Amino acid sequence: MGPVEIEVIRNALTAAAAEMDVTVWRTSRSTIVRELLDYSTAVFDADGNNLAQSARIPGHLNSMSHLLRELLDKHVDVNSWGPDDVVATNDPYCGGQHLPDIVTYKPVFHGDRRIAFVGTLCHHIDMGGLAAGSYAATATEIFQEGLRIPPIKLVENGKPNAGVWAMIRQNVRKPALVLGDLASQLASLDVGAAAIRRLATRYGAAGMIEAGQRILDASEATMRAAIGRMPDGLYEFEDFLDDDGVVLDQPLRLHVRLEIAGDTITADLSGCSPQAKGPVNATLASSAAAVLFAVMSASDEPLAANAGCYRPVRIIAPEGLCVNARHPAPVAHRVAVSHRLLNAVHGALHGAVPDRIPAAYYGNSYVCTFQTIAADGSREVLVEIEIGGSGAHPCKDGVNAYASGMHNNSNIPVEMVESGMPLTIAAYGLLPGSGGLGQQRGGLGLFREWRVNSESCILTTNMDRFHHAPYGLAGGGPATVGRLLLVRNGVETPIPPKTDGLLLCRGDVVRLETSGGGGFGPVAARTPEATARDAALRYVQVSTEASDTSAP
Repeated sequence: MGPVEIEVIRNALTAAAAEMDVTVWRTSRSTIVRELLDYSTAVFDADGNNLAQSARIPGHLNSMSHLLRELLDKHVDVNSWGPDDVVATNDPYCGGQHLPDIVTYKPVFHGDRRIAFVGTLCHHIDMGGLAAGSYAATATEIFQEGLRIPPIKLVENGKPNAGVWAMIRQNVRKPALVLGDLASQLASLDVGAAAIRRLATRYGAAGMIEAGQRILDASEATMRAAIGRMPDGLYEFEDFLDDDGVVLDQPLRLHVRLEIAGDTITADLSGCSPQAKGPVNATLASSAAAVLFAVMSASDEPLAANAGCYRPVRIIAPEGLCVNARHPAPVAHRVAVSHRLLNAVHGALHGAVPDRIPAAYYGNSYVCTFQTIAADGSREVLVEIEIGGSGAHPCKDGVNAYASGMHNNSNIPVEMVESGMPLTIAAYGLLPGSGGLGQQRGGLGLFREWRVNSESCILTTNMDRFHHAPYGLAGGGPATVGRLLLVRNGVETPIPPKTDGLLLCRGDVVRLETSGGGGFGPVAARTPEATARDAALRYVQVSTEASDTSAP
């Protein structure tokens, strides 16, 4: 098989993943999937290695291979996994991330030979547990976080497993939305499997297997070449989470020691804090996804993102740390660690390739869940995940209110929130002065306000970056930290960023202000034209100066 045919197959597999992506988007039910776009789709080889993916969430896509290989190695009898079976799980301790993320996989056969898998991951609006949205901010063990689904056949021999569907229906707050999104995942798998079978009709089972191996080898070679052009050496960096929401005012350290040696990178995470009591811990699937994304994003040439890129990267992360939590540690807000770990790895890579790495982006998922309660007791659930500004690049300003790093989310439009919930978006816009100053300015964060129109409402929040600001690089200033306020009868009261069960009343307003991105380079080097433009657009105050607390 020649290189042209390999490239045709690679692009066809990527197109299959994109078709799966569109299928989820067009058929899903909840706002968190359909509008926020918190889902991912991918194609895997017969051994569970990621071959092709849609342009969705890096934190998902770099972990789905990890989970599938765990299933094949430890949890599922692969010989009994037929072409009309779908296996699903959301268990972080079987290779997943957190309970809202249900992952579904389906094998693809040509004749009697398995040639591939297709997979979808959706962040579901609720999986039960202490808090609506399954984001309990004060959970201390995973049993409090919701329904934990072991690896199990959601579909067997083409028929839904009625008992599993009934179990899910009985344990979630919005069953119609959850089951509707699950059905969307199944439709997406069928679309992907059909596309791969069409390819196999043309190239045969052996051809598909050979193509998969060569696609992975090509990406590995590109990644090794990119690493090989980085200077050998040891590079260290650290960043911090504010706290875990349970043990307050005790920061968690995210430390990385990178060793670049020839065409390989070793990321030693042994210096990270022990696993936390609260739910900010990450499993190795989440943490590895952050490290892999950081290294891939530092490449100096385009590469096809797949599991071949992972081969030159070794990760050391002893069990029992916040980056490799031990059962039954809570993990609902595991993205806090993965965001911050990505910030730390980028900081370390700046030491090796300073012309390529931006300052810190906002590095946090600003998760807030509203469960409104009407006079008749009926309830609605909204999960919002807000973002901030991207870090300034050595050659350009950061982007305002831009989904960066582990994110690739959209916003939930105001009209969708207000048409489906007794809430009003009272204000929404860019937050002036929130980006770090420098020769290149960090992107701005945003503000968003929700006004409660129901009889009552229960608020849960999972946020960070309220004390430890996104860092600047090369003399650039840090961004601002976040703020969360309750405005009741005109009086502003701070809300802790990690809060469970705050009871809101009709007319209450919740205001969130998110961090921007860090600045790059000394502020004195910024051009007068750029400074004047910032002032004209009200991005910054002219008199504001870069902080002395930026990273080197």
